[in-house]
Amino acid sequence: MQRKFTRALVCQLLALLFVSFDSFALFVSPPKDPIPLIQQVFPDLTSISDKQGEPLVRTISKDDNIIGYAFETNDIASIPAYSGEPVNMLVIIDPHGEYLASKVLEHHEPIILAGIPESKLWEFSDQYVGLSVKDRIKVGGKENANYVPIDGLSGATVTVMVMNVAITKAATKVAESLGIVKPLSNIIQPKSTIKRDLFSVKNWLELTGDGSIRKLLIRKGAVQEAFNDTDAENVERVKDDETEQTFAELYYTLADIPTIGKNLFGEQEYQWLIKDLKPDEHLIAIFGNGYSYKGSGYVRGGIFDRLQVHQNDNEISFRDLDHRRVLDLYIPGAPKFHEMSIFRVQAHHEFDPGASWQVELLVRRQLGAIDSVFTSFKGDYAPLPEYVDTPEPIIIKPELSLTEQVWIENKVKVIVLFALISTLILILFFQDLLVQHPTLMHRLRHGFLVITVVFIGWIWGGQLSVVNVFTFLNALMTQFSWDLFLLDPIIFILWCAAAVTILMWGRAVYCGWLCPFGALQELINQCARYLKVPQFELPWAIHERLWAIKYLILLGLFALSLDSLALAEQFAEIEPFKTTFLLKFDREWPFVLWAVLLLSVNIFNRKTFCRYLCPLGAALSVSNSIRLFDWLKRRPECGSPCKICAKECEIQAIHPNGEINMRECHYCLDCQITYSNDGKCPPLKKQAYKQRKQRNADIPVTEIP
Repeated sequence: MQRKFTRALVCQLLALLFVSFDSFALFVSPPKDPIPLIQQVFPDLTSISDKQGEPLVRTISKDDNIIGYAFETNDIASIPAYSGEPVNMLVIIDPHGEYLASKVLEHHEPIILAGIPESKLWEFSDQYVGLSVKDRIKVGGKENANYVPIDGLSGATVTVMVMNVAITKAATKVAESLGIVKPLSNIIQPKSTIKRDLFSVKNWLELTGDGSIRKLLIRKGAVQEAFNDTDAENVERVKDDETEQTFAELYYTLADIPTIGKNLFGEQEYQWLIKDLKPDEHLIAIFGNGYSYKGSGYVRGGIFDRLQVHQNDNEISFRDLDHRRVLDLYIPGAPKFHEMSIFRVQAHHEFDPGASWQVELLVRRQLGAIDSVFTSFKGDYAPLPEYVDTPEPIIIKPELSLTEQVWIENKVKVIVLFALISTLILILFFQDLLVQHPTLMHRLRHGFLVITVVFIGWIWGGQLSVVNVFTFLNALMTQFSWDLFLLDPIIFILWCAAAVTILMWGRAVYCGWLCPFGALQELINQCARYLKVPQFELPWAIHERLWAIKYLILLGLFALSLDSLALAEQFAEIEPFKTTFLLKFDREWPFVLWAVLLLSVNIFNRKTFCRYLCPLGAALSVSNSIRLFDWLKRRPECGSPCKICAKECEIQAIHPNGEINMRECHYCLDCQITYSNDGKCPPLKKQAYKQRKQRNADIPVTEIP
């Protein structure tokens, strides 16, 4: 029987090597060349530029026309994914900001390298095609006014969420640098509305004096100075004695404000001017002398090419259909003007009557029949606050970071997990009371293990791995960032719980209570024992030596991780955790066979993998000597002569001399149940016998601690 068991263990190790080399050969993803991928998207392109500019972008052209832009996320938004390394994506957009392609160039994700097929990753990235950089894209969820949802990838949620942030962040930076989209502000100022019921009688002097009507005065000397050092410097040159003469005089105002419009044109004319205004349309009045703001372009082409209005980044030009000629002013005290006009600002310009704006006069000097040189002069206008109702600005809260989004979306899981860990802490603190009730203690433990397997393992995918240890060490040696570990709240909380319990009680608490694969093994063995399946235990001498295997595996994996973390991740497939919980046995048959084999052994021997092969357990055991508490009680009689606990310990963590090896203990508390059972523990039975004898003879009896 011993030979069969040893032979089975050797077969398991050989299977491990087979799986590791097989997975390494099948799933390593070498970096891809972006040029062929760009050529696939644009088969008729004529040129692809090198990476250039800030941010780095390739420009794709067909003849003399730009047909797209390509960039890599690592050049712009290098965000570490689950492995600690970023996923480098090639993203291609067209000149309007629409996604044309999104392809993975390189990644080091262990769940993809040896688990989920890469084709699934390609299917995920293809969802961006047809969307726009202006869209707010979110992984998962339902479509609404704020977000465009895309499907996630089961088993690799953190990976694809990081990919989404990298793609959208990089695309936004590129689009802003190219002028495809405008940079967003976190403050939105809703448009003001004109107070239509507010009116007071004012004359020309009063309207110009309080700023309701503004003036732009341009002298000839200023025009000459603007053309100096240009090709038109000597064209229509201003004489020295004429520099102070007026070149152009412009008065301008927002004419649909009642106090301004009614005083300028009279009540009847004002009502006629505004009766055809559509919502969000406004009237700007311009009065001028000297250089014509109209020019002759509006006669030839219907465009006023000398006049523009600017508000923020909006440039408003006018056509003849927007223009009304003014023949006379109703207001007293107004000067005579050579030109008077009212221009209609159409709604699509999104003009805000409560915000400041500028009027710009373009001055041109002709160099020949075709060529000319332009300069311009601007005048500012700020509407008086009493003329408009201006809403309070809306402050948009900054976008939540990816880490914040992940924690908010998983808040229910986080709360439940904290409650579960708190329950475990209470069990440990009150273990001396609970072990006095064996039936309650066993039911409580088995129920806890079921929750660990179902919720932490299969539903939440919260199985720690030795890969997490290597990732942490690698981060310490490179650029450490908490964000990398906070991206998976369940794993982060479990690591924190493992760290705290290791400090207080050693590695036993995590391995015995919170490890889903360990819990599954124990439940399988418990069912087998309930069904009276014969159990097999190795002799102590062999068992004690087999402990060393997991430490050798840990050292080998650690040595590999120093050279290549990706290679260490491949060989870490000795842990069947990914197959069992993350992928739920949906992967290639060698991985499934290995996991099923390890679970099946538990029908005859409890926690074989944990005892002899688990590199994570070995890693956690390294820090066992720093534990603060030793709450597992022993008596002088333990081990000599009594060996009941050593024989009953189902993972053989108690030495024949009665000492508990805390590096191998899983804190099941079975030994403490026996310790408190006066019908089973020989020292307690002896004490009970003496107590009965004392009751009969009134002889004092010293109690055993």
